[in-house]
Amino acid sequence: MKQIVSLLSLLLCTAIVSSCSLFGTTDPVVQRLSEHRLSTSTGITQGQSFSAPSAVVSWFDIPYAQPPVGDLRWRAPRELQAPEQIIVERDDTSCVQKASRYAGVSGEGMVGSEDCLYLDIKAPADFASRNYPVMLWIHGGGNTSGLKDYYQYDKLVARKDVVVVAVNYRLGALGWFTHPAIQDLQQGLDKTSNFGLLDIIESLKWVQQNIARFGGDPSNVTIFGESAGGHNVLALLASPQAQGLFHKAISQSGYTQEVSARDAYNKNGANSLIARGSWQITNKLVDRPQSEYSPQQLRSVLKGIDAIEFMSLYQTGDLDFDSMPLATVDGLVIPEEGILGALANPQYAKNIPVVAGATKDEVSLWLALHRYFMDTSYILSKFLPPRVTVKDQDLYDLWVRTRSHAWKIKGVDQPLAAMESAGYTDLYAYQFDWDHQESSMLIDFPNLFGAAHGTDIAFVTGNFTYGPISAYVYPETEARDQMESTVMTAWSNLAKSARPDIEKPLQWQKFTTANPQFLRLDKDDALRMDLEQDNVDSLLNKMASSSEPSDLERCYIAWETFTNVGNADPEAYRSWNNGLCANVDMPAEQRAIAVRLLQEHGSVDVM
Repeated sequence: MKQIVSLLSLLLCTAIVSSCSLFGTTDPVVQRLSEHRLSTSTGITQGQSFSAPSAVVSWFDIPYAQPPVGDLRWRAPRELQAPEQIIVERDDTSCVQKASRYAGVSGEGMVGSEDCLYLDIKAPADFASRNYPVMLWIHGGGNTSGLKDYYQYDKLVARKDVVVVAVNYRLGALGWFTHPAIQDLQQGLDKTSNFGLLDIIESLKWVQQNIARFGGDPSNVTIFGESAGGHNVLALLASPQAQGLFHKAISQSGYTQEVSARDAYNKNGANSLIARGSWQITNKLVDRPQSEYSPQQLRSVLKGIDAIEFMSLYQTGDLDFDSMPLATVDGLVIPEEGILGALANPQYAKNIPVVAGATKDEVSLWLALHRYFMDTSYILSKFLPPRVTVKDQDLYDLWVRTRSHAWKIKGVDQPLAAMESAGYTDLYAYQFDWDHQESSMLIDFPNLFGAAHGTDIAFVTGNFTYGPISAYVYPETEARDQMESTVMTAWSNLAKSARPDIEKPLQWQKFTTANPQFLRLDKDDALRMDLEQDNVDSLLNKMASSSEPSDLERCYIAWETFTNVGNADPEAYRSWNNGLCANVDMPAEQRAIAVRLLQEHGSVDVM
């Protein structure tokens, strides 16, 4: 699940102007005061603030674990004890990933380093004498991209008196990997498959040990994250390894998707839905069958390959629709019953306040510029960006509505219901409805994107930067100001008082399975509580009864619904609607559609 700016800004900036800079302002002049120089268990860090009177002090690039390099690749993070070292800010702390300037990672191709386990801290200027709530941000990006530096939390810190920590964690196959040559030759927690999740847990341990120096209260830590970050929040709630390390949680557009260790390895391609299991990837590194190598030999190959070269093996083009690697049920970090099952198990329950929500138009991020749905035309000249229009508004709306609503049910309602059964009593659900954008002559933002995946992040940060299209996506209106106030207030009040109080006449009611209430987050006159009336079956039944889609399109929507956000369920797909899709090989159909669009247009997206 790419964060909003990693795909959308790339495409939309191209659509509006010929060049695009998300960070066009000059760097502010900063000051580094002696009283902002702090000692931690991992080094001495120098804080900085604006030269003018500033409400926020920032510390950057603090290591929270030993670099996971050499033999520490694919091992649990190791505690770092280096109190005397001087921490120096780094030009780049990104973990290995595909470069994208719109995700804040510059360069070409695969970039980054395995030495990436760093965190940033922002605190109110009077931190030295205070004990503020701590909010630890877990970035999104499908657990394959993203980094801590991209998000600016100065406004939240200054306005709401919280300490914000943002962390990096290992990504992609360096963060989630299962192969007998790794796990079978390691002991204890090193036998995990979920190294990236353990990194986040290690950062929480660092916070417990050090955050008081920054004015943070280690007994009041809220974790929050969006997309893959929201998924990781749910995984931390399920994990026994995270017990006692945080005290409230917020999952924005999270999900509970995972794979078994067997499928993560996928020997001999046994699971046809997985094209990039570790068995398939390792085959690219050896010149004869893996069975002819000893486990130690394969381990040497895997541990010795350059990280950039290894991660590049996963970049196989536009025709792989699997999401490997994924969070893996390893019985250590994620219990044997999986994330959703562990959330329902009182043995792993954290019994803390939890907020979970999704956006009204989650999937429009991916569909709004897809050539299957969109046409392009040129108003003046092909030297200018094309005008993008929807081919069939009703079909598009049905597709987005069904898939996005299913995201809420599978990524919000089901996890909260599981936690309720485990004994949680303070659960809150929401749907982010704010879609008060403005249209341009080239793209109808409100109708095509609306409350798309990731558009909620700006209302938590107060940083409404979207490149040259910011004025369209986040126009400076009273509606935007109202939404910013509501979201910032609710998130920070959860951290402060364990209730997401929006400080408006409407009270956010708790979610229960008997009364599945959720808050519709919107501008003030549209802000209201609502009651969930649907489940996945009823959503798909409504879609099936619509005259808009063809049978193939019905199967396409059903396939995406059954295989995304939660665990893939191909059997449910085949039996759905009296077996309508039983003989429709949707992965093959997906590839066929992509091939046709590539042949006709050179790309699947409209740009």
